Amino acid sequence: MELLTIGAFARAARLSPKALRLYDELGLLRPAAVDGESGYRFYDPAQLERARLIVWLRRLGMPLARIRQVCDLEPEAAAEQIAGYRAQIVAEAAAREQLATFLVDYLSGRGSAVEDRETMIGIRYAARSELGLVRTSNEDAVYAGTRLLAVADGVRGPGGDLASAAAIDALKPLETRAVPAGDLLGALTDAVGQAGRAIQDIAESTPSGEAVTTLTAMLWSGSQLALVHIGDTRAYLLRDGEIFQITHDHTHVQSLVDAGNLSPEEAASHPQRSLLVRALTGTGGSQPDLSLHTAAAGDRYLLCSDGLSAVVPEESLHGVLSGEGDPEQVLDELVRLAYAAGAPDNIACVVADVVTL
Repeated sequence: MELLTIGAFARAARLSPKALRLYDELGLLRPAAVDGESGYRFYDPAQLERARLIVWLRRLGMPLARIRQVCDLEPEAAAEQIAGYRAQIVAEAAAREQLATFLVDYLSGRGSAVEDRETMIGIRYAARSELGLVRTSNEDAVYAGTRLLAVADGVRGPGGDLASAAAIDALKPLETRAVPAGDLLGALTDAVGQAGRAIQDIAESTPSGEAVTTLTAMLWSGSQLALVHIGDTRAYLLRDGEIFQITHDHTHVQSLVDAGNLSPEEAASHPQRSLLVRALTGTGGSQPDLSLHTAAAGDRYLLCSDGLSAVVPEESLHGVLSGEGDPEQVLDELVRLAYAAGAPDNIACVVADVVTL
């Protein structure tokens, strides 16, 4: 079959010759032949299918490094990768929409999270991180103090435990810093940025070049609390006898549920239920959810890793959180339930009761 010149191939693929030269340099789309004297590139018409796939993936906004991986896969595996990227796009768009809605409400004076007076409330808390029955290492990290609650779950592999610890350590200075209610989100955002830089350093020291963790944390000022969340660690609120999950999982399976392609019951047993579409990686590619909440005396909060939420149903969590025990006793019971369910993963929990001072 006659080869096409770079100009003819570019027109057929709807790519510019400049783009083709770049893809050649990156090893993404090599020419079929190169003239030894002129260096002129020639392409096989059979390469048009790969070229068009590259064009479509670029229109999705997929990075070139990831496009190269997708193009080298069999069609079925490539489709799975594209589905995962689609879930990431949807999740990030939802996060931007949530933040935009908050900013519109905040700046227009609707639903402002800053109260006119400081409410004299505080929290009683307990925190624990336990090794599951199957794992040989613990990548979970927790922290609880009078103003800061946090849970992080490092992804297994080199750097996972260091990444979760780095995320918590970046937030710890907020415990002793005087942060007014109006600046809670800004303070959390800065701290998460510091966590990202620390995780990037950790990733660069690992053989895979990766270090990944989830993070769910609360920062308090009076009755106001700011919540930062990314990944599949969770935050629950028990108020007036009812339980509410106040975070949204950033997983591939949750995106299928959101799209109506999977039921919550099917999601609970899906083999890819732990596949994250957003997490802290140090690359800055995924941003966490940020929100403001008003706490009330009598509220009870639970922050936990999926080592608890994946094996203990919400109705069981509700039953334990509704009990009369203090935070330490509640943690004892939650960990017991996780172990009774097999504890296939590590278990990290923080329980906090809002009380009047």
